[in-house]
Amino acid sequence: MLRLSLEALQILDAIDRRGSFAGAAKELHKVPSTISYSVGQLEEQLGVQLFERSGPRVALTEPGAELLKEGRYLLRAAEDLEARVRRVASGWETELSIGMDSLFAPIALQEDIRAFLAEADQTRLRLDQGALTGTWESLLDRRTDLLIGAAGDGPSGGGYQTEAMGELSFVFVVAPEHPLAAVGHPLSKLDLQPHRVVVVADSARKLPTRTVGLQSGQHVITVPDIRSKFEFQRAGLGCGFLPEPYVRGAVAAGELIVKGVEEPKPDETFYLAWRTGEDGEGLRWWRERMRGAGTLERLLVLSC
Repeated sequence: MLRLSLEALQILDAIDRRGSFAGAAKELHKVPSTISYSVGQLEEQLGVQLFERSGPRVALTEPGAELLKEGRYLLRAAEDLEARVRRVASGWETELSIGMDSLFAPIALQEDIRAFLAEADQTRLRLDQGALTGTWESLLDRRTDLLIGAAGDGPSGGGYQTEAMGELSFVFVVAPEHPLAAVGHPLSKLDLQPHRVVVVADSARKLPTRTVGLQSGQHVITVPDIRSKFEFQRAGLGCGFLPEPYVRGAVAAGELIVKGVEEPKPDETFYLAWRTGEDGEGLRWWRERMRGAGTLERLLVLSC
């Protein structure tokens, strides 16, 4: 049987902070004799002296200090657990996992996260990233609870609900020194075939993967995220489509050149998505927050 209790640790903590049994008794709304008796019982059960007594003032012994140091972790954990239980009873999740396509940087949500924590500081947030089908897979595998900016239509089979956040247009860009930069007509498949394209790897583990903007037999560099794709293309190591808002600054600075193509990439729709039947307060809060006009482009610009 455990000899320690949370109540005993609370008493030790109060004595240490107040410097006396009387001070602890006042804080805990107990009589000093009860505090003294509880400490004596604990010392007897553990077989160690926890306090040095010097009149009304007391100080922790070395074993007492070690016990209280570790015991305070337990007290904080217990307080956190109580708060989480109350939070669950009120409909708020204890943890909420948000997944984003690698097109978006998690830091782009910083103001949204501040607002959320001001209202739900007991809900732990976990941010995750995926790419293409892998983002959807994380939702179906219950690794994430809400997708923000999931690209394209989700996989067949259902089990989730979606809400369109908006569309993004894509442009074909190359570095000024890339051979395609000097071509004066819209680029055809024949023009593009000899040149290396940069693509983002689909993070799906089980679902069929998706590749965007790649012709059969074309040379390719596969990178882990959209930021790497942007940097590789800006360095002249390949070509490909990138979101227009993402490259706007680099195009204005002359670091990338937009090229016309005979077969442009259609605008891509991005979605909010969550599992069917799940509707906690945190999930609802984030869905409402992400519904604002211009949210999609705001997140993308902040990700650049």
